[in-house]
Amino acid sequence: MATLGNPTNTIEVLQKYHFNFQKKYGQNFLIDTHILEKIIKESGITEHDLVLEIGPGIGTMTQYLAENAREVVAVEIDKNLIPILNDTLSAYDNVTVLNEDILKVDIPKIAEERNQGKPIKVVANLPYYITTPIIMGLFESHVPLDSITIMVQKEVADRMQVGPGTKDYGALSLAVQYYAKPEIVANVPPGCFMPRPKVGSAVIKLSRYEKPPVSVKDESFLFALIRASFNQRRKTLVNGLANGSLNITKEQIIEALCIMNLSSTIRGEALTLDQFAELSNILYS
Repeated sequence: MATLGNPTNTIEVLQKYHFNFQKKYGQNFLIDTHILEKIIKESGITEHDLVLEIGPGIGTMTQYLAENAREVVAVEIDKNLIPILNDTLSAYDNVTVLNEDILKVDIPKIAEERNQGKPIKVVANLPYYITTPIIMGLFESHVPLDSITIMVQKEVADRMQVGPGTKDYGALSLAVQYYAKPEIVANVPPGCFMPRPKVGSAVIKLSRYEKPPVSVKDESFLFALIRASFNQRRKTLVNGLANGSLNITKEQIIEALCIMNLSSTIRGEALTLDQFAELSNILYS
């Protein structure tokens, strides 16, 4: 089977199977071998690794992963792609394709059965609308993870790695940075995909921390606090949190901010992860 990382071979496969792109799945297939090689290199995959690939499409990246990893489990939601994957991956005996929704897959079970519970590496080319639920799902379910290397919309990649005081900073930035060290490893222009998306993309690598950089009494309380702080960005932190579903009074929030030497008119977007952790520990007790 020819490698797929170029327009000619990709078009050939799509025509052979009369494949129609599904808007609802946000399908864009990579047609640039340099980017594919970069993703493999940056994800640090070796012949010892089990790789979970989310959204293999027609198997373009899967072929590269299969060449480099011990085993690949590729999860594809679109049943129309399954016969194509069976064809494009027929040369590899180390790939398993699951026709499922990644949000419903028991990933810890896969890691347990196929990797003796050791950390797995995740590689994905994610559509915009589902990036956050997938990444947060992977982190929050405490799947044994080494790293997640993903292609996402450029704006989302930026959001994952920025700090306080910028317009892109928000709940996603804090959540990602609580669990992992984010690093944009490649910018990918629209011309590298078929069909061509309207916006640029980026590959970002999230290297999982052994333990989070801040210690909190209650993780879910921290995240509820962060979400409430950014629900209404224009409001002060005091008003945002008091209106949330956290059952905290304005007086308690002002008192906590006072302990932290912070102004009672501060907004959520000005707080660092350390400060959110401290605030959540004070309010939790």
